[in-house]
Amino acid sequence: MIHQKIDKIAIVRLSALGDIVNSSVVLQFINQNYPNAKIDWITEEVFAPLLTWHPLINNVHTINLKKIKKSKKLSEVFETISKLKNLGTYDLVIDMQGLIKSAIVTKLISKNTHGFDKNSSREGISSFFYTSTSSISYDANVIKRNCFVVSDALDFEITDKMLLTKQAVFPTGSKSNSGKIAIVIGASWKSKKYPKEKMAQLCDMLQKECIIIWGNDEEKNEAIWIEENSSYAKVAPSFSLTELVEFISSVDMLIGNDTGPTHMAWAQNIPSITLFGPTTSRMIYETPINKSIKSPSQVDINKIDKNDFSISEIKVDEVYNMAKGLLDNGI
Repeated sequence: MIHQKIDKIAIVRLSALGDIVNSSVVLQFINQNYPNAKIDWITEEVFAPLLTWHPLINNVHTINLKKIKKSKKLSEVFETISKLKNLGTYDLVIDMQGLIKSAIVTKLISKNTHGFDKNSSREGISSFFYTSTSSISYDANVIKRNCFVVSDALDFEITDKMLLTKQAVFPTGSKSNSGKIAIVIGASWKSKKYPKEKMAQLCDMLQKECIIIWGNDEEKNEAIWIEENSSYAKVAPSFSLTELVEFISSVDMLIGNDTGPTHMAWAQNIPSITLFGPTTSRMIYETPINKSIKSPSQVDINKIDKNDFSISEIKVDEVYNMAKGLLDNGI
C-alpha cells in the first residue's frame, strides 16, 4: 500500500521481550525510507525502558494490561481507553503483534490502521480492526514477518541483504572482545530450558569465562548451582533491561534458550547459538554468526506442546562443536 505523506507513525507491539527485540529492527529501515517521520511505540509498561532511550523513537506510550486483568476495575479500563484515544494524530498505526488485544489498542489510537490479514496471524479476528492488511504465512520466519508487515504498510522492501548487514538494533557504548561468553538459562516455560547440568558441562568444555544470565529467583538459584558445578561459570549480577543490552553487546558469544535475552545477541550482531525444544528456529534469523540447534521433536506452531522437554536431548558435544567453530573462525 502507498502513502503519499507520512509524518507520524505509531507501532503497536505490546509484548513480549524477545518479540519487542526482534520487532525493533524495523526502526532503522523506516528511518532510511522516511527520515523525517516521527515514530512512536506503544508497549506494555514493563518493557518501556528498553525503548525509551532509542534514538529513532520519538515517544514511548505504555499501557498495563496485566494490571487491568488482575484488578478487573472498569475505571482502569476506561482510563486506558481515554489515554489511547488522546495520544494524538497519526498518519498510520501498525500492529506488529496481530493479537486481538493489540488490534483493539491499534484501533483506539487511530482510524488509519494496518496489520496482518485473517490468514496471517494466530488470532485472525484481529484483522477486522485494520483499514488495510498484509498477507504472509504464519509459518514464515518471525523476523521476516515483522519486517514485512511494516515495509508493506509503508511501501518499501526489507531484503535479506539488509537484515544481514543491519546496524545493531540498540545503540550502545559496548564492543565485543571481552573474552566472555554469556549463557542464558531462563525461558518462559520449563520445557524451553536446557538442563542446568548440561549447561555446567558446556561451560567446562568451553574453558572460557561463562557469565550465567538469570531473570528471577528460581533462575538465580540455577545459576548459582551451575557456578558451583563448573570451574568457568560465574553468576551475572541483576541487570536492568538497558544494562542487559549493554552487557550482551560486550560479550564474544551468547548461548541460550529461546527467550528474550538470547534474541538480543542477534539484534546486537553478537555471535549466538539458540537452543530449541518445543519451539522452532523460525523464531530467529540465522546468519553466519547466529546459529541454532533444534531438538529431535516435531513442532506444530499452531499448537505448541509445552510438555515437550526434548531440548534435553540436544547433546552438549553438538553445542560445544558449533561454539568452537564460531570461535575458531574468529567470529
